[in-house]
Amino acid sequence: MAVKDVMEALRDVIVDNSRLSELVKDIKLIGRTLEILYKLPKKGMEEYLVDRTREALERVPDVEDVRVRFVEEVPAQPVMGAPAFTRRRVAGIKHLIAVGSGKGGVGKSTVSANLALALSKLGYRVGLLDADIYGPSIPTLMGVKGERVHVDQNNRIIPLERHGISLLSIGFLLPSEDTPVIWRGPMLMKALTQFLFDVNWGELDYLVLDLPPGTGDVQLTLAQNVHMSGAVVVTTPQDVALADVKKAVAMFKEVQIPVLGVIENMAYFLCPDSGKKYYIFGKGRVAEFATAYGLKILGSIPLDPEVSETSDLGNPVVASHPNSDTARAFISIAKLISDLTERR
Repeated sequence: MAVKDVMEALRDVIVDNSRLSELVKDIKLIGRTLEILYKLPKKGMEEYLVDRTREALERVPDVEDVRVRFVEEVPAQPVMGAPAFTRRRVAGIKHLIAVGSGKGGVGKSTVSANLALALSKLGYRVGLLDADIYGPSIPTLMGVKGERVHVDQNNRIIPLERHGISLLSIGFLLPSEDTPVIWRGPMLMKALTQFLFDVNWGELDYLVLDLPPGTGDVQLTLAQNVHMSGAVVVTTPQDVALADVKKAVAMFKEVQIPVLGVIENMAYFLCPDSGKKYYIFGKGRVAEFATAYGLKILGSIPLDPEVSETSDLGNPVVASHPNSDTARAFISIAKLISDLTERR
């Protein structure tokens, strides 16, 4: 039994104007007992939902018993005296796309840089903001390590430009790349707010926001205060990566930022001699995860030595090898994202 089979069976059942699959919060298989956690659309529907679920899963193999549990979604109540959050639009930015992962080491910054370049190749005006204050990677990836930004007559920061992309990173303000950023939360958030609202971005179709790993203060504060068109989640095929990515997806949904889809990075290794694909980190887990959470897989990026080499040289693969399979994969993902955001 695969999670995909269960979700496909539940997708065919309509309850209270929703597919059963859309109500799923979690799925577990314990032995041959399938346990499903639903968000309850209305009180009093528990027995009906249990019956419809059992009917839908009768033909799914390897399931002997089905247990159904419910969680009631209670609207968040405002806290007396707490400030109301107002999401501000960044001046001149049509679409702000957050790229997150919930976990480090999955290639999120590399994906962000190549995604920005892919959008640019489609003819869009694009900016790239490195929001990873403690570990900025964009200066290295984009070949502008050691360069500095300046301000205009209105004391607004002027982004650097590379490969036709407007760039900003804390790395452009540090004395050297070895200088650590030792800031507490308030200073961190002040800097990020300035990077968004005190910058002369000009007129951009897309600003790609490279988030730091995790689901902490940076992600939550940005999500609550900045208007975003959507978020893209990056993962590798391992369970250890997916476990944290699930938290990132839950966070974006909690703060009502639409998750545009999932990018599977390091999905497979394509042998240059034989052309055969080797799924080094496993196969199928990302598809099951996406199906379970009702997300779209935007694309799969191969484990390509050229990506590492070109990134270290500051000339990302989309710019340096535009006809490679990897670059074409990023272009395809950029087209999907542009379609989704324009449609919204």
